[in-house]
Amino acid sequence: MAEFAASDMVAGLEENLFSLLEKQAAQFDDPHLPLIDLSSGSPRQPTPPDIIASLQAAAAQPENHEYPSFWGKPALRRAIADFYQRQYGVTLDPDSEIAVFQGAHIAVNGLPRALLNPGEVLISTDPCYPLYRSAARQANADFYGIPLEARHDFLPDFQAVPAQIAARAGLLLLNYPHNPTGALATPALFAAALAFARQHHVPLVHDFAYATLGSQRGEQPISLLAQPDAKAWGVEIYTLSKSFLMAGWRIGFAVGNASIIAAFKKLHTHSYSTVYGAVQDAAITALGLPSEQIGQLTECWHQRRVQVLAKLAELRWPVRSRQGTFFLWLATPSGMTGKQFAALLLAQAHLLVAPGEGFGPAGEHYIRISLTAETDLIMRALDRVAALKLFG
Repeated sequence: MAEFAASDMVAGLEENLFSLLEKQAAQFDDPHLPLIDLSSGSPRQPTPPDIIASLQAAAAQPENHEYPSFWGKPALRRAIADFYQRQYGVTLDPDSEIAVFQGAHIAVNGLPRALLNPGEVLISTDPCYPLYRSAARQANADFYGIPLEARHDFLPDFQAVPAQIAARAGLLLLNYPHNPTGALATPALFAAALAFARQHHVPLVHDFAYATLGSQRGEQPISLLAQPDAKAWGVEIYTLSKSFLMAGWRIGFAVGNASIIAAFKKLHTHSYSTVYGAVQDAAITALGLPSEQIGQLTECWHQRRVQVLAKLAELRWPVRSRQGTFFLWLATPSGMTGKQFAALLLAQAHLLVAPGEGFGPAGEHYIRISLTAETDLIMRALDRVAALKLFG
């Protein structure tokens, strides 16, 4: 059989961190010490019954058996506009300022391709969600990550961007609450990001994947679009995966600057497929849920975080308590890199975690663990770590 080489672009892509972790997990099958996977970021709680019932009813409607519109149903775009008005006080035009697609991954990958030219630079953070780096490569652009430090609460300093990088900037991409560090945005952060965007005339994209996951119960992470003049320069990507426990449903949307949305929509018609109509109807139901009910959907992770932080304190494992998302960003034992520590945990404790280097060079001395596993499973995993006597 003939073998063919991948294109230079594909050959140059880094191996997907999470597919690598999947491969590692598949190699460990010990009935005496079963593997515990704390690397996954998929919510495991059931989707609310009202949303499921809406999908079931919509699946029987003949109009949902036809090809859906690339733009999303008008009723869904109106529901998104109403949701943003209610949650964040942001007014949106459903026709020109909203794009609907199959999960946030589509926008994270597609917006750079819609906006960047070859030789320009996608500026984000280091560490960052690994897809941002590959999105830059697929857009024929370069990537620059602003180094994040714990002493600055893992918030970027835009003044630290080298002048030669800023001169080639084509897109600024942020993600707060931040994956992997859990850092939370402040109005000052977004004001500085918008000032950078204005100074260098670059679009600003905010990946708001963890929009309802602050560091404690009742804390509402802030939206970029709710900041003064934000819609003039940026868009925000929103997904129903985490906020509404709909990870497998694959639906998300982007809202904001009409010219950015128009560029993405044009790319969307050439590159991606549409969202099944019944899923769109279910999304309308989700977005219409009362704010109190939406907040309750994240309750289990807040409870878990409190218990896990207490356990980490017992182990004398240093950790920042103020972290959003459903992950924890943890420093490695002295003298160990994240990669070395992750390998040790896998070999000796049959515990799978994400090494910090997978998110960028600045993550070298960290690992990321997920709070989506059941509480007793996480506690069992931490007991295994305790038995290794690596802290204190």
